[in-house]
Order: sequence, then C-alpha cells, then structure tokens
Amino acid sequence: MHPRRAWLWYLLHIVRSLKSTGRAACILPHGVLFRGNAEAEIRKSLVRRGLIQAIIGLPANLFYGTGIPACILVIDKAGAAARKGIFMIDAAQGFMKDGPKNRLRERDIHRIVDAFTTLDGSDPRYARMVGLEEIEKNDFNLNLPRYIDSSTPEDQQDIDAHLNGGIPEADVQALARYWAVCPQLRAALFKPRRPGYLDLAVAPAAIKPTIHQHPEFQAFTEAMNAHFDQWRASAVERLKSLDKGSFQPKDLIKGAEGLLAHYEHQPTAEKLIDPYAIYQHLMDYWAETMQDDTYLIAEDGWRATPYRVLETKKNKDGSPGKTVDKGWACDLVPKALLVQHHFAAEQAELDRLNAELESTLAAMTELEEEHSGDDAVFAGFDKINDKEVKSRIKEIGRDADIRLLRAQEGDSQIVGSLLDPTDVLRAMFEAYSTFVGNGKIQEVAQ
Repeated sequence: MHPRRAWLWYLLHIVRSLKSTGRAACILPHGVLFRGNAEAEIRKSLVRRGLIQAIIGLPANLFYGTGIPACILVIDKAGAAARKGIFMIDAAQGFMKDGPKNRLRERDIHRIVDAFTTLDGSDPRYARMVGLEEIEKNDFNLNLPRYIDSSTPEDQQDIDAHLNGGIPEADVQALARYWAVCPQLRAALFKPRRPGYLDLAVAPAAIKPTIHQHPEFQAFTEAMNAHFDQWRASAVERLKSLDKGSFQPKDLIKGAEGLLAHYEHQPTAEKLIDPYAIYQHLMDYWAETMQDDTYLIAEDGWRATPYRVLETKKNKDGSPGKTVDKGWACDLVPKALLVQHHFAAEQAELDRLNAELESTLAAMTELEEEHSGDDAVFAGFDKINDKEVKSRIKEIGRDADIRLLRAQEGDSQIVGSLLDPTDVLRAMFEAYSTFVGNGKIQEVAQ
C-alpha cells in the first residue's frame, strides 16, 4: 500500500467501524483533501454520501516529528442523508510559538469549538458552510484555501498619495468600527488636504496622547472598566465563598465561560474588545498562579502557613553536612505579594541600591581591566582586593603627602610636580578602595 493512501484507508476503517448514528474525528495531513487518482474517488464518495460533517484546518508545525499542517475530519453518519454541505474552519493562523513548535492557545481551541458547535459563519475568513454544489464545481477538491481566504490582505498602494502627499481617505474609513465608538476622535486626528486625501491634525508624536486624552476615548475606557467590574463583582463573591473541600478546582475555572459570554455583549456601538483575548488573559493567569492557589485552598482552606526553607549541604564523602536556613516561604501568600502591599517603599530603596551596586561593579571592572596590563598599576598584584589596595596606598602614601604639604606651603618647585605618577597612582588606588569598601554596596550584595 502506498504510504500516502494509508491515511485514507485509516479513515475508511474508522467510517466502517461506526454504527449508523456514530460520529468520529480523525487528524490527517492536508494532502488527503486534494490529492488525485484513487484518493480523489474515495473523497468524492465520502462527500456525496454526506459522511463528512466538518473540516478543521490546523496550524503547521503543531505535532512532534513533522512540520506539515494537519486537519481534522469530522465524520457523522447520523445526519448524512440530509447533509447539504460541509462546514469548513480554517484555524491555521491561531497559534503561539512554543520553542521550536507551534501550540494552540486556550482561546484558539475555544474558538474552534464554538464555531463548530454553533456552525457560526459570521466571519467568512475563518469559517463558513460550503454547499455540495460548490464542492462539486471544484471537482471535490476540499483544500481549504479554495473556500476560505484567511490570508492577510495586502496594503493598497495609492500612487497619488505617494507622489503628492496626504493620507487616502479610504485608509481612514477602513477604521470605521473605531469611529463608530469615538466619532469626534477622527476630526481631532485628521484634517482635509484635498478631495479624497487627509493630513494629520496633530504631530505624529502626539497621536497617542491625543487619543488617550480625548473625552470619547476616556468615556469608552470608563464604560469598559464598568463592564469588567460587573463580572468581577460576581466572580469575587464566588471566590470568597470557597472553602476546604467545598469545590473542585477544575470546576472553578469553568467560570471563565461566563467571562467570555459577558464580553460577547459590550456597552459600545461596536465590539472593539476581542472576547477570546480577554478569555486568554484569564486562562494565562489560571495556569501561572490561580490554579495552584485553588488546589491549596481546596486542600487546606484559607490558611497561609509560613515555613522555613532549610537546605542540607553534603560533605565531600557524600554524607549530610551543615543545614543552612534559606529564609521563610509561604505558598498561599508569597513574599512578593507581601512586599508589594506592605513594603513598597523599602523595595524601591533596595532597587535603587541594587542599581547603584551594578553601576559600581561595572566601574570597578572597567578600572581593573584598564590598569591590569604588564606595566600597568595593578601588574604586581596577586589579587585585586581591598586589602592589597590599602596596603599599596600605605606604601606610597608618605611621599605623596610630603609633596602635597609643600605645595600647600607655596613651594613653586613642587606645584608643578603635583601630577607626579605616584600621586596619580595613589588617587587611583583610593578610588578603587572606595568602590570595594562602600558599606551600603556591600550590604546590598550580601
């Protein structure tokens, strides 16, 4: 059997194994949708018998071991006799990079499921019902790009605008859904130049401040904040009622469905906020933080128990050695949360000192590199540290002090020698000593 045909034989085995009301979904490479010869005949038979309910195109590089794009064929024998078309979904653009592979996000999975279960064809660039007549006109080729154009539209180049300047009014009108929410904002950003073309009414750097400060945009922000507060009020009440053993954490996150439904109806003329984007924010927070917290509450209740972090070091022979106390920790109320709410000023001071430490260490490293050659200042040092530097300062200090005293007394012959290499050397050592001896810096480093 040819390896390419094996995929369709596998699909036929699934179809043959289903009872008369059975349903199945099979992941296949995209090639089964358009290859000819025997595969084309098999595909034609499946379509004419109404066995294919839906085709879902997936992103490329999704599965391990291969980078080719795949699709899901949904087989449904129950409604085959009355089926007049195939529902097609092109979800190839909905993914995120995850190392060398692509990965479907929660929002991508949810959108696919929603489109399939409701047969929602409101966005023809994502999903639509394709009639059997249209499929037959394409010789039963089921390649998704023939029926759904999900490519990014190319920018239209306006030669007149390139030659004579101005912004084509058609480009501005393409943002009509935003002007429907903030109708006066357009007049604040653009002004007429000539028929069919506009100019900016503000400097390019002032576009964002103009938008943010516009009364209509501020009203939109307040309306959306109030819309979120409505959902949050009910969610907070639900979360505060949680107690030990009273819920299942996996059931709790089903409340995200309510957030998605809440943002399907927004208090604006146009739905500018993508409900699936809001849903993804919540699911990201669930995966990163909230999931662990809910399991802790389900197990122990609202009890934040701190504990010491003890680390036992091993001796050279592998036996347990000294136990080191690494401080305390608390799983339900982490340190970062306490610092954020109760020690913000102290944390800001520590951040400032850390920045000072980094700056000082960089200056110290630069000084060492600059004067560590064979004939340089630090050439005779075994180690460049505070002790060695102070010892060298003490060694050369007497001669430099005598010359400085005589200069202050007015000895004109000495004034000209104040730039003696010994003085410069001492000044450099003292500067280095200041770097490594700064008490505050050492304190932060510890």
